[in-house]
Amino acid sequence: MFGLDNMDLSRIQFAYTVSVHFIFVPLTIGLSLLMAIMETIYVKTGKEIYKQMVQFWAILFAMNFAMGVATGVPMEFQFGTNWSYYAHYVGDVFGSPLAIEGLMAFFLEATFIGLFFFGWNKLSKVQHATVTWLVFLGSNFSAIWILIANGWMQNPIGAYFNLDTMRMEMDDFWAVVLNPAAQYRFLHTLTASYILGSVFVIGVSSLYLLRGKNIEFAKRSIMVAAVVGIISTIATAIAGDMQGKLVHKTQHAKMAAVEAIWETEEFPAGVTLFALPSQSGEKNFFEVRIPKALGMLVGDEVKGIKDVRKDYESRIRSGLIAYDALNKYKADKTNEQARATFEAHVADLGYALLLFRNLTDITQATDQDIQMAAASSMPKVAPLFFSFRLMVGLGVFFLVFFTTVYVMTIRNTYVKSKFMQYVALWIIPLPWFAIFAGWFVAEYGRQPWVIQDILPTFRAASHLSSATVFSSLLGFFIIYTCLVIVDAILMVKQVKKGPENTNNSAN
Repeated sequence: MFGLDNMDLSRIQFAYTVSVHFIFVPLTIGLSLLMAIMETIYVKTGKEIYKQMVQFWAILFAMNFAMGVATGVPMEFQFGTNWSYYAHYVGDVFGSPLAIEGLMAFFLEATFIGLFFFGWNKLSKVQHATVTWLVFLGSNFSAIWILIANGWMQNPIGAYFNLDTMRMEMDDFWAVVLNPAAQYRFLHTLTASYILGSVFVIGVSSLYLLRGKNIEFAKRSIMVAAVVGIISTIATAIAGDMQGKLVHKTQHAKMAAVEAIWETEEFPAGVTLFALPSQSGEKNFFEVRIPKALGMLVGDEVKGIKDVRKDYESRIRSGLIAYDALNKYKADKTNEQARATFEAHVADLGYALLLFRNLTDITQATDQDIQMAAASSMPKVAPLFFSFRLMVGLGVFFLVFFTTVYVMTIRNTYVKSKFMQYVALWIIPLPWFAIFAGWFVAEYGRQPWVIQDILPTFRAASHLSSATVFSSLLGFFIIYTCLVIVDAILMVKQVKKGPENTNNSAN
């Protein structure tokens, strides 16, 4: 339909539902931290203004939490409907973190949210502040299990291919949980969410300053958010640097595309801002370098796209040996030679599956077929190159912004600066752009793999008609778009209502 097959439509559907869901999640996580800090200050100082701050931001938190739940639950069912082979092939590994997220993190968060909203007059100050911190921890626990599952897709360790069941199975739970790809991604995502929450709080508070209302509320909210924003921006850069070093080791094609490196070279002490490689390896246009902030990969050898493609060709050939041995073992389970051959080449089995994009019988693949499969599996450079720089550029901007806001607030000049207040208001969407740019680099850069080096995306989709998938995509588009509109209307209404009318609704 419309020139798109079942897999294309399934990918669009999942991308859309995830994107809408992730509008709500990072704001929820970011606000939960700010609420916990504000209530801690309230307990310490006894100033009612901080209680009012917690109660106001909590209403906006609750709206996004509800929308996050509504948009998040249907997403998991898509693994069974649109990606049934994926669920069959790696469900033993992938399903565990998702189950734990639902049973542990979600119910923990939901339970304490109830105590948070209905416990103001029933719990002591310290008890209620403890509940608020538990709401924050529940939000983080929810994120970590999702990111453990996603981290395994990026760096599949702690699992093996079972010849008897013909599926991937977990053999080391703690290797999956402590996977560096998951932990670095967790830190990077959470700190980015804190940036989003801080920008949101500063922007909304600046609106009140522009209107000359709730001045004390706005000033104190801005101060807390600016401090959290500065710390979070620095932490995000550190976590991103750690994640980048891991990508350099485990996802060579992604790193080569992000840095626009065609020929293998030593990573320079700078970042190439405007230079894309042509097929000949020559630079297409002007190149600028700036100092590398944290020195990521400086001096390390980074594989260029040409050499990564050669590696793919070599691994496809090795994978064909594994595929042939697998078929022999399936025909005769007593064939120990076939088993031994398979185990020697099993790490490359997924590369042989890349040939199924153009061939029905991959055992008949020619050298030309192998070269074509390897070449078509290289990620596009331009989208990754510019998305990465958008993310990094916005990160630098946020650090400057938070620092400026903090200094001006300390000097009591921010409240007088209409220019900065308008800037803070209009940049509220920018953290979402940075977050989506980062996720685009992570997910698009992994293609053609749904599980890195193990399962190509086109092999993971269910066997559904394009019309069936399109109808569900249309349904999701209508419902999710309506939810976004409803959430936006409710949040704007609450912001207009202001913190002075929050107490009764929060008790």
